[in-house]
Amino acid sequence: MARDGDLPTIFNPKRVRAPSVIITSEEVVESERGGGDGDRDRPNGPPTPLSPRAPLTPQASVCSAPPLTTQPSLQQAYSESAASSQDEERQLRDKKCPRSCCSKFAKKIYYGICVMLTLTASWVTSTHCIKHMYLEEYPPTTHGMVYTTESSPMVNNFTKPHNNHLYNAPFFTAWFCTNWLIFFYPLYLIVMLIHNKCKSANDIVFDAFSDFKEKGFTFARFISRCGLFCLLWTVTIYMYTYALKILLSTDVMALFATNVSCIYLLSWVILHEQFVGVRIVAAILCDTGIALLAYMDGITGSSTLGGVVLAACAAAGFAIFRVLFRKVMGDVNSGQRALFFSILGIVNASLLWPLCLALYLTGSEMLPSHRMPWIYLLVASIALLIFHLVFQFGNIITYNIFVSLALITAVPVSAALDVVLYGVQFEGMNLAGLILIGVGFFLVMFPDNWPDYIMRLLRWSRSRKRGTNGTGRNRDAMDYRTGYIRSHLRSPSGRVR
Repeated sequence: MARDGDLPTIFNPKRVRAPSVIITSEEVVESERGGGDGDRDRPNGPPTPLSPRAPLTPQASVCSAPPLTTQPSLQQAYSESAASSQDEERQLRDKKCPRSCCSKFAKKIYYGICVMLTLTASWVTSTHCIKHMYLEEYPPTTHGMVYTTESSPMVNNFTKPHNNHLYNAPFFTAWFCTNWLIFFYPLYLIVMLIHNKCKSANDIVFDAFSDFKEKGFTFARFISRCGLFCLLWTVTIYMYTYALKILLSTDVMALFATNVSCIYLLSWVILHEQFVGVRIVAAILCDTGIALLAYMDGITGSSTLGGVVLAACAAAGFAIFRVLFRKVMGDVNSGQRALFFSILGIVNASLLWPLCLALYLTGSEMLPSHRMPWIYLLVASIALLIFHLVFQFGNIITYNIFVSLALITAVPVSAALDVVLYGVQFEGMNLAGLILIGVGFFLVMFPDNWPDYIMRLLRWSRSRKRGTNGTGRNRDAMDYRTGYIRSHLRSPSGRVR
């Protein structure tokens, strides 16, 4: 018979197990108050501070029973269930929104290539359409003939028609193309309404005007600034279109690409940007290329010099426009920029049309009303609108260098079209000037801290040359095999000398 204190081994093992009951501080205090001597009366009881007189809750009674099998704790089970639920949510999210196959940097590169191609195509299209309007010959009709009186040995006072290029209106072309800037803000508004459906059109317009008001612009001051910028813009486009009447499209586009060097010089002087020596060299190269293009056909008896001066002034005018915009308007968002260009187009259409009419009535510009080249004019205007839209907002989706590179990548494309369409041959000073302008353009695109990049590249190549021997094995690494240890105290066989 077993004694009262002795129970079978299966019920009272010799090895004392730690209780799995969680006791709070309140239960400990109650046990000390009520049953502080309860443990002394239990000779074979487990050394637990829980009093036998204290009632057990169902949770405590269940937990106090010795487990028959090894099971995970409640916290571990909860963490596993939470992890499984997170995995399920992640799988559902991946099914609804699959992950992209490329990184954010790669996306910007792809978008940059698309932006550069779009800018190149639109810029070349608009330039060649304007050039084609000057070159197209219109058949003489009763409404479009120009008569002169000349003496002939057979018939005196004979009126002889001359087959002229009847389209000669560079200012009208600049005015007509600038009018299409009115669509800047409507197109921006449509895109914003599609992208952000939470805002209405009135809210977007009010935000744009309120931002200008916060900067201290009154209505009169804002309109006056837009009028000055409109005049500068129209004069710049006028000089560009007039230069196309004299020079080839490729030469004019290359000369206009020199605006990047003018922008840097003006930014250094007016905006106090960082001085970079290589960009000064780039400006010198661009000026040398302009000089070569100016004297490629000689000085006397040629209008090339005047065309080069007009194209170079157009580049300088565009640079002045961009730098003064940053100086006067400050940092503006996309909505403010779109609103500014739309108001610029409205001011141009409403204020400068009397000048176009005056030039037409005085005979300074000639418009063939019987056969107006509306198709080429509309294509040039739409292409120029697309170019300015992408040029102004392309840096939102990609890096700014891709937007600037389109100005120089359009030059070889235009040269190919000139060779194919008109049989032009680029050689001598003409080719040298184009090459110098291209080299100067790429030098201007160098970053501000370009010497740091070159030093990092040289250090990387030097460390790679020292660390590897062509096979990918590090030459400075020590080989601890016998016979390969580089030591003066051991022979190649590993023995001590």
